[in-house]
Amino acid sequence: MRSAPWWALVCSGCAPVLLVGSWVIAQVRQGPAYDPAADTLSVLAAYGATSYWLMTGMLLVLGVCYVVTAHALRQAALPGRVALAGGGLSALALTLVPAPSSGGALEHGAVATVGVVLLAVWPPLAAVRSGSPVPWGLRLDVSLAASALMFASALWFVAELQTARAPGVAERVVTFLQALWPFLVVLSCRRGVARQTAG
Repeated sequence: MRSAPWWALVCSGCAPVLLVGSWVIAQVRQGPAYDPAADTLSVLAAYGATSYWLMTGMLLVLGVCYVVTAHALRQAALPGRVALAGGGLSALALTLVPAPSSGGALEHGAVATVGVVLLAVWPPLAAVRSGSPVPWGLRLDVSLAASALMFASALWFVAELQTARAPGVAERVVTFLQALWPFLVVLSCRRGVARQTAG
């Protein structure tokens, strides 16, 4: 099995670092009125917010990272790669429909939901069911567990939106998990091929 290229590791590794770094900087710039536990990331990316351009730029780069990683993961099954790329395109589309400064927006919510679902279903769709050895990140059991964790955290986020207790925390968990998983898959593909070569 061919290894994922080195640039896929760099690109996929940038996604979680960029995501967390951007929201930390943005919430500091937003000031004490912003509560990271109770307020969502959409508040930081809302049109007119202090860090609107920072968060918009982050979404653009994050979306590109997902698309490039999907292109590079030749070991993964095609449906999973398409879903990952679709999640990246959803991140890009979010920049076209930012959340309003107050209240909700149907378009923003719809695009965000599509992105979360695509990024949650891509692991099992990318799983390799034949051939051996399979990198651990592309094994079906591992992929199903990753997907279940992402869906569980997304449901937690929805529940927190209803209660308004800590939706910001739940959203950060689900987005971080979804940004981290492509990096772990690429890492497993590179390590798996390196072990085959050494053996």
